[in-house]
Amino acid sequence: MKLHVLIAFLAATFVSFAQDKLSVEKIWKTFDFRAASVQGFSGMKDGQCYTQISNKDGKNVITKHKIVDHGKEGEVVLDLSTLSIDCTSLDVDSYEFNSDETKLLLTTNTTSIYRRSFTANYYLYDLNSKKLESLDKEHSPQTLAEYSPDGKKVAYIFENNLYVKDIENGQIVQLTKDGKRNEIINGTTDWVYEEEFAITKAYTWSPDSKSIAYLKFDESKVKEFTMSYYNELYPTLYTFKYPKAGEDNSKVVAYVTSVSNPNSVKIDLGEYEYIPRISWSTLNNSLILQTLNRHQNEVKYNLVDWNGTSATNKVFFEEKASNYVEIDDNLIFLNDGKSILRTSEKDGYNHIYRIGFDGSETQITKGQWDVIEFLGIDNENKFIYYKAAKTSAINRGIYKISINGKKDIPLSPEVGNSGAQFVKGMNYFVLSYSTADQPTTFSLMDNKGKLISVMEDNSKLKAKLSSYTLSKKEFMTFELEGRSLNGWMIKPHNFDASKKYPVYMFVYGGPGSNTVTNTWGGNDFMYHQLLAQEGYIVVSVDPRGTMYRGADFKKSTYLQLGKYETEDFIAVAKKLQGMSFVDANRIGIQGWSYGGFMASLCITKGADVFKTGIAVAPVTSWRYYDNIYTERFMRTPQENASGYDDNSPINFVKELKGNYFLIHGSGDDNVHYQNSMEMVNALVKENKQFDLFIYPNKDHGIYGGNTRNHLYNMMFEFTLKNL
Repeated sequence: MKLHVLIAFLAATFVSFAQDKLSVEKIWKTFDFRAASVQGFSGMKDGQCYTQISNKDGKNVITKHKIVDHGKEGEVVLDLSTLSIDCTSLDVDSYEFNSDETKLLLTTNTTSIYRRSFTANYYLYDLNSKKLESLDKEHSPQTLAEYSPDGKKVAYIFENNLYVKDIENGQIVQLTKDGKRNEIINGTTDWVYEEEFAITKAYTWSPDSKSIAYLKFDESKVKEFTMSYYNELYPTLYTFKYPKAGEDNSKVVAYVTSVSNPNSVKIDLGEYEYIPRISWSTLNNSLILQTLNRHQNEVKYNLVDWNGTSATNKVFFEEKASNYVEIDDNLIFLNDGKSILRTSEKDGYNHIYRIGFDGSETQITKGQWDVIEFLGIDNENKFIYYKAAKTSAINRGIYKISINGKKDIPLSPEVGNSGAQFVKGMNYFVLSYSTADQPTTFSLMDNKGKLISVMEDNSKLKAKLSSYTLSKKEFMTFELEGRSLNGWMIKPHNFDASKKYPVYMFVYGGPGSNTVTNTWGGNDFMYHQLLAQEGYIVVSVDPRGTMYRGADFKKSTYLQLGKYETEDFIAVAKKLQGMSFVDANRIGIQGWSYGGFMASLCITKGADVFKTGIAVAPVTSWRYYDNIYTERFMRTPQENASGYDDNSPINFVKELKGNYFLIHGSGDDNVHYQNSMEMVNALVKENKQFDLFIYPNKDHGIYGGNTRNHLYNMMFEFTLKNL
């Protein structure tokens, strides 16, 4: 080979290797490993077609497709690039059809408030007349706009009041008038309901489109929390209502009103603390409201009959638990008009039950596995569609079961992670499927689980990944004194069992979220690959208290959040220390939010085991956190002071020996910056050295602009230096 050819070959090889080396910037700045998805997918009313947002000649358009002809170029329903108001182009975030699919409700200028809440400017577009108009130019921006079932009206919230617009004549009716920030909320929810019950829309249309039921929150007695934003000469103060553990909640009352003759009627629900769910039957003017007591261990199902002027209520079902009951969206009205489907953990696992309005009850699914969520019901063929962790806690599958429980059929792979979005009629669905080492594929399927076509296979991302030398995520179990914990491990790609490696434990550990799942992990997975590239073994474990292993496992941490999870993480770390290829003196732990709480406890209570701990946005005392979440697992501080204090890392800082890095956003409305400040006070008092970094104005997610890139570079460098 000639010299210049050899040099060129070596140079090309070097460039190739350089390109194949991971970096924080590739993950969190240029987002090289971002997966594609299916944008704006919406099933049509005929159950045979769907629409989605497509890119056509460089322009975003809404296209209509026949499901059986997927892959063919769709019919353009609307060219979004042509939309403008007052010579200003509209950037459409999402859309919704009315009932006869002749009109669109367009969402633009969406601005987040908290995790789920937002404001937006809504527009109505008539597909026949091509007319575009503002939903309500005078009262804008709005939130939670929604068509009535007949498609002739739109309801929405503006400044804590509920409005309805008649699309045909343009008339706007204000249904409530007492809304006021930090005092009265109508039709949407307060901060703590949004965060902990995952509900922002607190109103619902009657099936005949004549009435609306809604919740009214009186938060005037709830104590306020103030955050400073540093963007002016003098900081801006933002004050909102935040009920901490043991403190007063909003007083919530349910009302129902006629739209044509607004006159809100209060619904008598007896004694309760919370109304976490409100649902109207699609068959008749029957309304179901769930009520919950303060301890969250007794839920009641209230059946409300509304005749247009008055409401009568009866409790047709209730469930109690010694610890707490779960609140979710698993509720379906059956078309017999006499019963519903719901899920319950009463037999030790989360299963589907049929509950009659007469109080009767029939269990439909059974087994030592958990149903995760309902996906819909095919009333004609009498099948319920659902998602479950049936084969193990790390996998998620899609299933259908006959209402009588006799036929239970898988519709997706049972190993891996599946999700499903059904179109109307339940004949077809979009299956999203991934594994720990394979990005998500989106496929059109029929309701027998037969593939129609692949909508997005993320082939570009897969090709990019193939140019890197990535390590396999190995799933395993850790056996600890009679209990088995699920975990995974990522080793360096050039792993040599005769060598000693440091271990980086990535944890969460809290109720409601598992880190050990057979699903594509996105940027977190790639960051862990980067650590493996640098010679670290990365490990994650789901301790006691995590999901999909039955109620006893999940609820074993009741009244003692942090105690058993910390014991499990320390025990796993000690197991790792005993492995021949692990450097027993170089074990670190990192977590965010609840995981930051865990990292802080482990670096203190487990000071003899962990060399390094990184805590991002950690809870440091449950006394500082909101009451719905905290009291569900801990009851109040007044009832369970030791449960709060015996597992607060603030009270164990004197044990600290290793390298501790504390990170928080000063604008965190969820886990308040106060948590880190009190941790700092305790560390200083005990004369413990530590690292601290605060992101001004950033919330619990700590993102925006270059923030994530900066954060992960900082954590990466800290890890290289201290572990």
